[in-house]
Amino acid sequence: MDKENIEILFAAISGLEEECVDLMKKLIAINSVGPSSDGPGEQEKADFLRNYLSQIGFKHVSSYSAPDDRVMNGERPNLVAVLPGNNSEKTLWILSHTDIVPAGDLSKWETDPFDPVVNNGKIFGRGSEDNHQGIVSSVMMARAFIETGIQPAINIGLVFIADEETGNEYGLTYLIENHSDLFKKDDLIIVPDAGEPDGSMIEVAEKSVLWVKFKTIGKQVHASVPALGVNAFRAASNLVVKLEGLHNIYNLEDKIFAPSRSTFEPTKKEANVPNINTIPGDDVFFLDCRILPDYNIGEVLDTIRQMANDIENSFNVKIEISTEQMEQAAPATEVTAPIVKLLETAVKQVYGVDAEPRGMGGGTVAAVFRRHDYPAAVWATVDDLAHQPNEYCRISNMINDAKVFTHCVQNIS
Repeated sequence: MDKENIEILFAAISGLEEECVDLMKKLIAINSVGPSSDGPGEQEKADFLRNYLSQIGFKHVSSYSAPDDRVMNGERPNLVAVLPGNNSEKTLWILSHTDIVPAGDLSKWETDPFDPVVNNGKIFGRGSEDNHQGIVSSVMMARAFIETGIQPAINIGLVFIADEETGNEYGLTYLIENHSDLFKKDDLIIVPDAGEPDGSMIEVAEKSVLWVKFKTIGKQVHASVPALGVNAFRAASNLVVKLEGLHNIYNLEDKIFAPSRSTFEPTKKEANVPNINTIPGDDVFFLDCRILPDYNIGEVLDTIRQMANDIENSFNVKIEISTEQMEQAAPATEVTAPIVKLLETAVKQVYGVDAEPRGMGGGTVAAVFRRHDYPAAVWATVDDLAHQPNEYCRISNMINDAKVFTHCVQNIS
């Protein structure tokens, strides 16, 4: 282990705290909601990052833009920045995403989500944790190498992708399918997009994801004469209750995941009629399923269809089912993979905790890597505020996560 240089690099990172805060604030101030959520896309943020990386000394910054006519310039930007190492045949990649989710109900925010506020060691704003913390930590890690003049043991590769929040078609999937020469099978990959407050989780597996849309069709009538119509809302409500039975049918447990069982949660509900005295003829709701890899999600969807058929027969309605997302779980990263072992050692050194390989129900771009046989690990130190109002990241996490990444680079044997 390169102990002397690691100590120099750690000191340099600690000295970059003010720069960490400044960079985070500038990122938060740029709205990069994707077009699927009626946002402007990631171009402004990518342009800012590209200029910033050049200013701090990166000589190798490339853009791989995916065509998308829904945004103003017709492209979704993916940036790749590389800092050469002593061993130029191997790269530690740290991949973060530049897109964010919408702010949501502004009345639930105590501050403007795009006007960053620093308070009590935290920076508040949309995207602060998800995923600007990963961006800032990885950039500050690389900046410490540049400013100290220490050449990393292997290449450091920073990737900033678009479209993570809405499917990866224009982000990592586009990169791997169109620029496959970027990544090597023995490279090391960290995705800093999920974790625990103490840094103790190294995510190596994810559940299958199934998002289902149900449209129940009945007959709209005046509420005073219900016998003349068919209440789609009532039928849909009974279907919601019936779908609870999925928990009993798909009831396996796997302790590597938290929660350890498959989950089936009704979530979004569309408005039906605008007035109280009308029985709705149509009703639409959605189900979010996070399913253990043991089950084939096509079979789960067949079970859901049978449950809907039962409701159709009982309530004289028609139920249309479509999928908004349907992804069978990717193969897990082996718990003995080199990147997992490097993270275990680095987290112990920096945070003093024993990090363990685990699985989770949420999805990250690591699944895209794993489907293409790249053993990626997901790790960060976060309070799990992603997608919530009053999202924040801790300044100390940005600093210490950068040290963990540094330790991984310099601890290559």
